[in-house]
Amino acid sequence: MKLKLAGPATAGLECDALVLLEFEGTPRTDLAAAVATFRDSGEITGKPMEFTLLHGAVGFQASRILLAGAGKREKFDVASLRKLAAAAARVLKAKGVKNIAVALESGFDAPAFITAAAESVIEACWEPDAYKTNADKDGSRRIEQLTVCVAPSAANETALAAGQIMGDAANLSRDIAVEPPNKLTPMNLAARAQAMAAANGLSCEVLDQDRMRQLGMGALLGVSQGSAEPPALIIMEYKPAKPTSDAVLGLVGKGVTFDTGGISIKPADSMEKMKYDMCGAAAVIGAMQAIAQLKPGVRVMGVVPTVENMPGSKAQRPGDIVTSLSGKTIEVINTDAEGRLILVDAITYAKQLGCTHLVDAATLTGAIVVALGHSMSGVFANDDALLGQWMAASKESGEKMWHLPVDDEYRELLKNTYADIANVGGRAGGASSAAAFIREFVGETPWIHVDIAATAWLDDAKPYMAKGPTGVPLGTFVKLATDWK
Repeated sequence: MKLKLAGPATAGLECDALVLLEFEGTPRTDLAAAVATFRDSGEITGKPMEFTLLHGAVGFQASRILLAGAGKREKFDVASLRKLAAAAARVLKAKGVKNIAVALESGFDAPAFITAAAESVIEACWEPDAYKTNADKDGSRRIEQLTVCVAPSAANETALAAGQIMGDAANLSRDIAVEPPNKLTPMNLAARAQAMAAANGLSCEVLDQDRMRQLGMGALLGVSQGSAEPPALIIMEYKPAKPTSDAVLGLVGKGVTFDTGGISIKPADSMEKMKYDMCGAAAVIGAMQAIAQLKPGVRVMGVVPTVENMPGSKAQRPGDIVTSLSGKTIEVINTDAEGRLILVDAITYAKQLGCTHLVDAATLTGAIVVALGHSMSGVFANDDALLGQWMAASKESGEKMWHLPVDDEYRELLKNTYADIANVGGRAGGASSAAAFIREFVGETPWIHVDIAATAWLDDAKPYMAKGPTGVPLGTFVKLATDWK
């Protein structure tokens, strides 16, 4: 998509559709005559996500005006604009509009709003239809150009470019996450990461099964042993030309390319969605692309353990005891609690590589869905300073999250007679006991765990986003790195 700035004046702007904000209680005056009847009838109120399409509005060169309800002016923020601009883009895309403009009026024209507008429109145009034979292959339903109407300046141009970088990275993550499991095996995921790294000047190393066996990654290899598809551990690295910090930020993403549950097999209903059990990995890969292009001052490693969890004749059994890379032994009580097993070996390896701060993202537990529904990701932490940075980054990126406990009491649920720790702690407090399991292998390293099982994909399309993977928490990953303190 081509992006440009065009100045705040909109009347003379030629485009297929111009998006104008309509705030509740403060109606626009430049369209008073054109919409007077609609306002009088209550059709236009300015309430959030209310859209009215006008053709040939007097005083405007744009072919169409899309009046977008923005809610109350005092409550409108960057997160509000993200959803509104994305929803507007999807309305217009469905009508075959190719050249759109979004007007950001005074008070809502700071660089953060410009980035949000560009990013959200690019993400709104994504569809999960790559394998449909009748999909929009000719681009007839594709927005080709976005103009953001704000005063041109170097800072605003930089903000616009950042929006394109973030939108493209999110869509890369979603492209990877939506791939069917017969196409996206662990080694194919590694190949996607390698291609991204090569295109963006990042180093990328892939450890194969033999190397992981030599290192002693028994927790990860135990999960993969029931599959004919070999596992991989992917390490991508960004090194800033002029570091502003001695920290090394490690982003770790769970990459189970398909999860049957193993011997503790899942119910057949909705099991096809378990292709999404690598959304954490996809978010890390997309985030590393954006980080490579935005060039923050902190060194960042993206670490992705990737496996397929299958109930083959060599599959891990409940009751098996494995030895992790850390040396700790684990009794596998439930083979469907596999994500935490691959994460702890990846986290241990990331620490060995020199990561001083860690953030892992995983579609880890059904318990987090019960706790928070599908509106927020769950966040667990062992360090208040890192948690503060993470939650601030989450707010800036528009990805809603909630801090949950990982106190020592949850570790008590994992006590085991036969090994150092069990891989599950029962149904009660399941998200927190899962986080406590991972924390056991983190040690004193500042760490965040993000359970995205409820937010990694949409079962139904929203006005602002297509059905399928969301890219969460890519935006927060990138914001954490670019705003690193």
